Amino acid sequence: MNLKNELLTGLYFPVGWEYREIIETESKKKTDGKIFYFCPEEGICEGQGTIVEMKDSQSDGIFLVLSDQSKIRIDRIITLFGKPGAAYEEYDGYSNSCMSCLGGYEKDEI
Repeated sequence: MNLKNELLTGLYFPVGWEYREIIETESKKKTDGKIFYFCPEEGICEGQGTIVEMKDSQSDGIFLVLSDQSKIRIDRIITLFGKPGAAYEEYDGYSNSCMSCLGGYEKDEI
């Protein structure tokens, strides 16, 4: 089972109004900065620039389009210009996972 690919592909999850409001506010302010998000290629990726538009693709979800024309699905955003995004809790869950249960080893390695 490849957990990374399983988490990063698949259905779009609806995003709470508070995250959309942050995106719209930062877009209107023409904020330039970094966006960290989950991506299938590397796990966590980073985009940089200003938000040009928010596109709704009926089949794939809602995407941000940055000034360099890169697209980021908004339900996968960890942080947007330093503010928590819709996927922040999922990211934070990795740091809160129990590492001491098996000491980082798989059960068959003990």
